[in-house]
Amino acid sequence: MMSPRARWEYMKTVYERYYRAEGRAAKGLILDEFCKTYKCHRKHALRLLNSPPPEDERPRRRPRGSAYDKGRVPEILEAVWEASGYLCGSRLEAALPTWLSAIRNRYRTTQPEEQLLLAMSSATIDRKLKAKKSTIRKSIYGTTRPGALLKHHIPIKTDCWDVKKPGFCEVDLVAHCGDNAEGCFANTLDMTDIHTAWVERRCMLGKGQEAVQQAIDDIRCRLPFELLGIDSDNGSEFINNHLFGYCQAEPRLQFTRGRPYKKDDNAHIEQKNWTHVRKLLGYGRFESREAVAAINDLYRTELRWFQNLFQPSVRLIKKVRVGSKYRRKYDKPQTPLDRVIASGAGKPEAVAKLKALRDRLDPFILSGVVERKLASIWGMRSKAPKPKWLKRWKMENYREKLPQDPILAPVLLPRAENYEKVLLRENARQTW
Repeated sequence: MMSPRARWEYMKTVYERYYRAEGRAAKGLILDEFCKTYKCHRKHALRLLNSPPPEDERPRRRPRGSAYDKGRVPEILEAVWEASGYLCGSRLEAALPTWLSAIRNRYRTTQPEEQLLLAMSSATIDRKLKAKKSTIRKSIYGTTRPGALLKHHIPIKTDCWDVKKPGFCEVDLVAHCGDNAEGCFANTLDMTDIHTAWVERRCMLGKGQEAVQQAIDDIRCRLPFELLGIDSDNGSEFINNHLFGYCQAEPRLQFTRGRPYKKDDNAHIEQKNWTHVRKLLGYGRFESREAVAAINDLYRTELRWFQNLFQPSVRLIKKVRVGSKYRRKYDKPQTPLDRVIASGAGKPEAVAKLKALRDRLDPFILSGVVERKLASIWGMRSKAPKPKWLKRWKMENYREKLPQDPILAPVLLPRAENYEKVLLRENARQTW
């Protein structure tokens, strides 16, 4: 396979031979050789060899203009990408038909602009948005503590979820403790359905057993399908008598758990913990009842509608090992509501209400409301208390760091005593 530069040099060489050749037969042989080597049609070879002499350097080809770069198409695409929560190309491609009526109302788009938006492939969308994309990665330690009381009564599920209907959910708790897990702070109970990727969340102060069971019951009442199974980690907030008794009272409700220290057993909910909780609320600390009420108001209304009705998601169909890597194949992106409708196992009244709600809502307005509420919630963050060990270390080492100078020591010693009194008062208040 010749490079473009090598093809150009070869064409220049053949051009001189063809120009000097005499007779139809000699030129015919050169044409046959040129067509085989250059891999072109005979008519194209004649046009090249009968044209004016080629230049010494191969001329640069002008890049072909893209139809997607004309008019307002890039502006509209970027606006939809930002309002939809920065979806990837394949998910954004599936979301554009759902968002089309809202796009038409907001931008007064013409028919050619709509055709260009709907004709974009996922690769084209990713290429057009490449300059705008940026990633932020953060990680903190979790606050899960093992619950050993009922472990032997709750079966472990380690195999892959292969369900054909909605209702089997994974559940986890996300701590909003900042950089210090001391004291009482807010936690988000995150639940996702395996088949439809439907997500529900509730926020609570602390992680008491009764509060967790009540949050799961509240979520169960608002699901558009029947809850058939709960799969959790080994934290004491789930492995306890309250939740175990709650599931035992329901004959159709299956309760399973993953293996200790194996997050891959709950991979679906671990992914949602990042995309549906951490990316929105961050790693700040929330410990006031006002903040919990504001977060629950967002979880129950706008955020729930936006993510379940307007954000498509993909499901893994199969995973094949090729050498040292895995090749994954995903299905066509769909919104969780569309998956519930396609399954045929949803509650008819709930599904009808959600479909009417989606037709009535404007996703651009919904995205703006979510952003404004998140900005208000971020203002409710609390300052994390300092760890007790750090305070003790300061008291023990403060005197050692005082200068031994006979002039400065008498001046700084009273300050050190006052500082120790303040620390003692803070420790006493924290302990109380």
